[in-house]
Amino acid sequence: MPTISVNKEELFRNLGRKYTFEEFDEFGFEFGLEAEEPEEEEILQNPDLANVWKIEIPANRYDLLCIEGMSRALLVFLEKKQCPRYKTVKPQKFQQMKILQATKQVRPFGVAAVLRNIKFTPDSYKSFIELQDKLHHNLCRRRTLVAIGTHDLDTIQGPFIYDAKAPKDIKFKPLSQAKEFTAPEMMEMYSVSHCKFMQMIQVINL
Repeated sequence: MPTISVNKEELFRNLGRKYTFEEFDEFGFEFGLEAEEPEEEEILQNPDLANVWKIEIPANRYDLLCIEGMSRALLVFLEKKQCPRYKTVKPQKFQQMKILQATKQVRPFGVAAVLRNIKFTPDSYKSFIELQDKLHHNLCRRRTLVAIGTHDLDTIQGPFIYDAKAPKDIKFKPLSQAKEFTAPEMMEMYSVSHCKFMQMIQVINL
């Protein structure tokens, strides 16, 4: 089952009170969570781990993969908060995404949504990106089934085209680079200098 690391002080703030590990472990177990404290030896090597608990969550509860989702679910379980109700809202202007025929041979389905009035803090943005990575790792089967992309709608304009091209015809400027790369050039660079992207390159080469 997936395991996430949470800052217990942040979790306490979200839940509205402090818990001893034994208290949290007891009611967390009733909910379906299993918590683990860091070992003393781990804390001696890295004092920051003193505030970190590892929490194992059920395999089918992807909403618990971030501290925000876990806090909300626990507050509902403790009857301190109503279960959220989500609904779609018809916008004044619809966005359009076109999936071209060439793309259907690689990714036959595409889903898009617009989330409005979202304001990130540095911490919430970091948590959001970590959640996306965890979804890629678990639900998306390391991106072999699904790949998720997030973009700032204030900086781009539709209609959006989901296209598939030959690698040599793709040019892209990575965020951390000053120049454009073709897809083969970028894959070669990342395969030797960015271990984080190695798994993605392996998926592309399937």
